[in-house]
Amino acid sequence: MRRRVVVSPIGIEDVIPLHLADCTFPASHPLVGQRGTVHGFAVRHPAGVFVFDTGIGTGNAWVDANFRPKVRAIDDALREVGLRADDVTAVANSHLHFDHAGQNARFGNVPIYVQRIERAAARADGYTISEWIEFAGARYEPIDGDAEPVAGIQLLATPGHTRGHQSAVIATTDGPVVLAGQAVYSVAEWRGEADPADQSPKSAASAKRLRGLGARRVFFGHDASRWDGA
Repeated sequence: MRRRVVVSPIGIEDVIPLHLADCTFPASHPLVGQRGTVHGFAVRHPAGVFVFDTGIGTGNAWVDANFRPKVRAIDDALREVGLRADDVTAVANSHLHFDHAGQNARFGNVPIYVQRIERAAARADGYTISEWIEFAGARYEPIDGDAEPVAGIQLLATPGHTRGHQSAVIATTDGPVVLAGQAVYSVAEWRGEADPADQSPKSAASAKRLRGLGARRVFFGHDASRWDGA
């Protein structure tokens, strides 16, 4: 029997980062040789636990050889913050690259919200690790543009890093909390202290859109730090 999680309304501390992996960037990456972190997020919600991004999976030789990941099971990451994977009632992926959707299979028969064009792109050879995306019980719910699949949790289309990239905005009692994914790479980039990792006009427009939301707090997919507004 599923244990009911009841938290209402959503407070700012109900948006919780999950440290899901560390990896080393390969020669093909601009940050070659550097270590990077991979983060997902959990939201304690009256309807259950909402998860945004699931990190890196295990058992793929190419990923292991090129990125040398140290992976944390999402069950363990959730348990560490007092939550259970069995209480997750909805998932969203910022995009379907292997380091953001690699543990989706843990959530069979749970709705996973992705942009329709991202779902289509993930079927192309070389886009992601297909066995981590296509699995028994996969329940992808494609969306087009902005949506609010869970009350108080908006998914905003933020193309740039990928055509179908999306970010999440959580309405909390303290103001909006933004889960940027890779629409903005880091705190330094958010503050304008570092050049954007993605230089395309679409990336710039998406970052500008997120900065215009009046966020109280912002988290990033590959930066352990967060940004706190006034």
